[in-house]
Amino acid sequence: MLRMSLLATLALSLCQTVAQAQMSHHNHASETACEEVELRCASKVTPAFASDGTLWLSWMAGGKISVASSKDFGRSLSTPVQVTKEKLNLDWGPDARPQIVVEKGGAIALAFSTFRDKAFNGQVFATRSIDGGQSFAELQPITADNESQRFAALGLDPDGSVFAAWIDKRNRVPAREAGRKYEGAGLFFASSKDGGAVYTEARLASDNTCECCRLGLAFAGPGRPVVVFRNMFEGGVRDHAVMTFNDLATPGEVRRVSNDNWQISACPHHGPSLSISPAGTYHVAWYTNGKARKGLFYARSDDEGKTFSNLLPLGHSDRNPTRPYVLTGARGATMVWKEFDGEKTSVNAMISHDEGRSWSKPSVIAETTDTSDHPLLIGDGQTTYLSWMTKANGYRLLPIGDGS
Repeated sequence: MLRMSLLATLALSLCQTVAQAQMSHHNHASETACEEVELRCASKVTPAFASDGTLWLSWMAGGKISVASSKDFGRSLSTPVQVTKEKLNLDWGPDARPQIVVEKGGAIALAFSTFRDKAFNGQVFATRSIDGGQSFAELQPITADNESQRFAALGLDPDGSVFAAWIDKRNRVPAREAGRKYEGAGLFFASSKDGGAVYTEARLASDNTCECCRLGLAFAGPGRPVVVFRNMFEGGVRDHAVMTFNDLATPGEVRRVSNDNWQISACPHHGPSLSISPAGTYHVAWYTNGKARKGLFYARSDDEGKTFSNLLPLGHSDRNPTRPYVLTGARGATMVWKEFDGEKTSVNAMISHDEGRSWSKPSVIAETTDTSDHPLLIGDGQTTYLSWMTKANGYRLLPIGDGS
């Protein structure tokens, strides 16, 4: 209990007002169920499907990162393998979680962040397995810089490369030495042609972005990663932006998703979600507490983020809707988010069959009365599933209907 109280105190110190509410919400997933490394104790669980249909799970519990697989959609798991031999000070922030991608040949790439110090400076580590998850290589920093990296996102490019993006504070040092004010952090990236064994030298995609939110990552085609992130616009406004890379080494323009006008000098800890359909439609969902609008919203783009559709509000405003996630699949686009009615947390879902132009009515697809992780979506090429970890019910992988 003392440890949990300390975590809550530290988390609350990061943010103010609305940001505080997000950090201390009833369902805050950094509240661990226990101190062991088993899945039942996990606060964050990240899924990935292999090309053969095997479900892989990576989770953080007991100060370690563990991995296991399932041949029956999560009903039973293989013996877990601990990626990290020693107990680490894992990044327990609301938007931090281990990242996992599985190559077509079966190799597994992982990335996760730790805290370096009490000031929440982080370090992103990467590793890989080439023996089907039976063992993992020695942990390696994803970049040689020793400032601060957090909120890594990993994606498997259609060409087989592993692409990584993260939030990085290395540019604050030269700014401080030059007597200049430095706000936020930089969006940095790297890629790997060998499944995550070696990454290219880290490069800056955009500077002065918000320093404390997860990234949304998808691909517009082979060699064309797309990242959606909370940017820092003029006047301290932290609204979302999207960047489409020309190739794995060349960042594109920063394009604004919406003008929410959220002017805040604290950390929202509430990042966006991105999915790109085979037709090339960008689907983006996010949270804001701006002057222009408040709550969860969705928008679509048919021109690679140059322009976005009218915004679609999500959820019931009186039930604290949070943590939106969107994914396109064989049967259309699916969107989920959490709501809390004062007693239980529900995961709500909507489905679109026309590239996001229209959506089904929201329906509750899962509930819990205890703490829970963020709702995630994952697809195996045929079906879209809700991936959700709760303290009361453990891990669940639930197929989502077609909404017809």
